[in-house]
Amino acid sequence: MFVVFLSSAIKFLFLFGPFFVVTMFLVLTAGESDSEKSRIAIRATVSAFVICLIIFFAGPALFQVVGITLDSFRIGAGSLLFLTSVGLVNNGVRIHAKGLPDEDRDDIAVVPLSMPIIVGPATIGTVLVMGAELTSHSDVVAGLLGMTVALGTVLMSMLLSNQIKRLLGRTGLNIMSKMTGLILAAMAADIVFTGIQGYLL
Repeated sequence: MFVVFLSSAIKFLFLFGPFFVVTMFLVLTAGESDSEKSRIAIRATVSAFVICLIIFFAGPALFQVVGITLDSFRIGAGSLLFLTSVGLVNNGVRIHAKGLPDEDRDDIAVVPLSMPIIVGPATIGTVLVMGAELTSHSDVVAGLLGMTVALGTVLMSMLLSNQIKRLLGRTGLNIMSKMTGLILAAMAADIVFTGIQGYLL
């Protein structure tokens, strides 16, 4: 159970991309008071948790209703995750999040901060796969705990965004986002190859 928890926490952490989230959070909340920034960070994290929770448990039912196999979804989700990782490596920005800071939103905590910045299309697909792969009760609990810890880390990174920016600078945040992209590319390859292997066997 501990191995599943640790593995899930690390995977979710890279999926959520805290350094990228911090960069977008700083841009979206520029000019806001510290108390308002904290409120936005908490609302965004809670929203992301609810979204991920629904997706996590919806996997098996969705596959049955739509009539697709887990292996085919692995290939699709892995491919989308790879495209996201390429965007992070090339530009330090997820491909679906370009231009978001310029958009006028009533509540940026939910859209665009919670979705699609924290929980993007590639994250949704990967969470669906991870939820379907964890079958035993103990593994599901461990996976959910890992997701909670990862989102808690994202929340702390937003609450400490000003300190992180002073410590790393914008260039440092960009470099960390690119490194996250490299890890996501490896995760994407693993998901795709597992799907292909499932088809062939």
